[in-house]
Parts: sequence; structure tokens; C-alpha cells
Amino acid sequence: MTERVLTGITTTGTPHLGNYVGAIRPAIAASRAPGVESFFFMADYHALIKCDDPERVARSTLEIAATFLAAGLDTNRVVFYRQSDIPETPELTWLLTCVTAKGQMNRAHAYKAATDANVADGKDIDADISMGLYSYPILMAADILLFNAHRVPVGKDQVQHIEMARDVAQRFNHLYGQGRELFVLPQAEVEEDVATLPGLDGRKMSKSYDNTVPLFEGGPKGLKDAVARIVTDSRLPGEPKDPDGTSLVTIHDAFATPAQRDTFRADLRAGLGWGDAKQRTVELIESHIGPLRATYADLMAHPERVEAALQEGARKARAVARPLLDELRQAVGLRPMVAVASQKKEARAAHAKLPEFKQYREADGRFFFKLTGADGTELLQSDGLAEGKAAGAWVKRLKTEGSAALADAPVRLVADRAAVDAALSALMAAQA
Repeated sequence: MTERVLTGITTTGTPHLGNYVGAIRPAIAASRAPGVESFFFMADYHALIKCDDPERVARSTLEIAATFLAAGLDTNRVVFYRQSDIPETPELTWLLTCVTAKGQMNRAHAYKAATDANVADGKDIDADISMGLYSYPILMAADILLFNAHRVPVGKDQVQHIEMARDVAQRFNHLYGQGRELFVLPQAEVEEDVATLPGLDGRKMSKSYDNTVPLFEGGPKGLKDAVARIVTDSRLPGEPKDPDGTSLVTIHDAFATPAQRDTFRADLRAGLGWGDAKQRTVELIESHIGPLRATYADLMAHPERVEAALQEGARKARAVARPLLDELRQAVGLRPMVAVASQKKEARAAHAKLPEFKQYREADGRFFFKLTGADGTELLQSDGLAEGKAAGAWVKRLKTEGSAALADAPVRLVADRAAVDAALSALMAAQA
């Protein structure tokens, strides 16, 4: 069975080397796996919660989208779109908001962290907390449930939000499903083995620490200058160096083959100077991202190409989202005034036009059945059977299995095969 995997990327920053190794590269690789239908979206609604600079949000959306495309995301295999291009998302957010308990939102980690900080600072508990921050787990649930994603790759800090999405989905299914599972219950896929690159100072590479190595920004010179600032020990060329636990080696290894890693370590232990080691690292990284940088620069110079890719992705995404939301609107009672009456009329008409199996017993005691079309034309006639139960069992099989059951069935066709196949298909649909 094909599994849907959904990933959102908040558009508030410029991708750096750590983002590429820890998120972008593995996500693109995972999207190529067989049996996977991947949804990637630019989470620009989420960006508004933490950033009130419109130029930064717009620029970040372009940079992140261009990075994914330059890194090899195949938009023929994945659905790649911008969150704000899907009007069904905020509509579903409201439907989910109406079934979400306030107490559940009170327990959300982001909200609790903000209120705890306010209390610690002696402020009003809700000072500077927007409704966007408070209720964004519901928006996140809408992102996931709108496409009935089976798996959502997240870090450990986001697992609670996936659990909230499951709770809300279960509540909605219970209230409005009438026995149907309107929403798939998503599973959090915790990325335990995500590669976390250290920054220039040895801490986790993060813009908040101002210790990042640029991915594309600044070109080859920007990469070389950043790597030159990576903190190393004071051992001179010719002195043995310990490669374990060194930020430079960790960054090098993220792009190296096993053989290159072994050689690099051996050379450091043999006295390779840190300057030469950094130059090797720059050359290795450049061999990987240099060709991608050229594509990225071309996309940044032609943002209309990025926009076209996102719009095509939005078209594909909405083709999935709109039918589900129409079903959800019906489920909660947001219907045209004539919907109930017309649906009953259509159901009666459809039932009246169905083909029909008829069972009967002849004077010799044998049991028979035949299939007639919606217009009464005889299509199929059974052989005589010793028991009525056997005739009933064959009728049931033909209704549920359709033409697949004909090969073994004790029947002969009275009409042409196409007419029989069509009649059986109609009955299978009615059974379903």
C-alpha cells in the first residue's frame, strides 16, 4: 500500500549546511523510496506566528523552495506546494478548532514555555502571546489531516503536536464519521538518527548561535571563509591530532565516503595541519554543492520558475484536498438546502437502474439463478445446482468479486461479455 508522508518547512530563514545535511538531503532521498507518496510544503502561515517581517517571510519562501529544487527534489514524484496557496487549509483549521478542547491547547509545549517565561519575568501570564502561537497545533493538524498523511517525520519536540492531531482526528471521526474514518490517524516518525552538524564554535549549527556554514550564500568564498573559522585545537602541522569529537571532522564526514573518512582521520593522526584539513573539507563540500549552487543561482534569478513549480504543486494538492473538504462540509452539516432531498432521489434512481440477480427452483428440484440488466435483458444464466445455498453463494460471489468470479462460476453468458462485465461492475460498486 502506498503511504503518504508529509513534511512542512517553516519559511523564516536561509538554509545553511546543517539544514541541508540534517533535513533537506534525507527528505529528498526518502521521497524516492518505492511505495511512498511525499507531500512537501512551504509553511508560510506558520512563519507568521514567529516573524512579523513580510520581506523576510517572502524571501525565505523563495530561498527554501529554490534550495529543495536545486538539491534534486523531483516535482513529478512529490507534491510540492506553498501552504498559503491551499484555501482548504484554513477552512479545515476552523472545522478542527470547533472540536478541539481548550484544555488540550493549554498543555501545548510552545504555549506552556511562553507562559512559564512570562511568570518567571513577573509579567501577565499571557503577555505577548498571540492566538497564532496558542492555536498553531490546530493549524498543524489541518496541514496533516487535509491530506490524510500516514507518516510525519518530526523531531522529538514535535511529537506532542502529532499526538494532538491524532486526538482531534479521533474526536472528529467520532462526532461526524457515522462509522466512517474521515481522517487517517497520523504517526509521528521520530528522526532519531538525523545528522546534526556542529557549527563554527562546536555547538549545534543554528542561526540563533550565529555559527552556521552557508549552503549557497556567498558562493565558494563564503564557504571557504566559514570553514576557516571552525574552532580547532592549537596543535601545529606535523603534530598528531585527535579526529574524534572535532567539529571539522564531523562536517567533513557528512560529505565523505567511508574511504575518504578513513584517509582523513589517518592523515590527521599523522600530523596533517588544520589549515590543510580545512582546505580538503572545503574542496570536498564544494564537489557536492557546487553544481547545486549553480542551479540555485539560476532559480533565484528566475523566481517565476519556482513560482510555477509551487503553483503546479498547489494544483495537485488541491485535487486531493478539495474532495475531502467537500465530504467534511457535508459531514458537519454545511450543505446546500436541496442536498438531502436530491441525494435521496438520486439514490432511489440509482437503485432502480441496477442490474439484478434472480434465483428460482425448477420442477426437477434444481436451483438456478440468472442476471438481468437494468432494462430487463437477460445477461447470464446458471446451470442447475443441487442446493439453494450453493446458488445463493455464487450470487454473492458474483456481486462482490464481479467478473473475476466468472471463470469458476457454473454459468453461461446469454449476452456479450462486455455487457455482463458492466453489469457485474455496477453491482460491485453498489455492494461497496
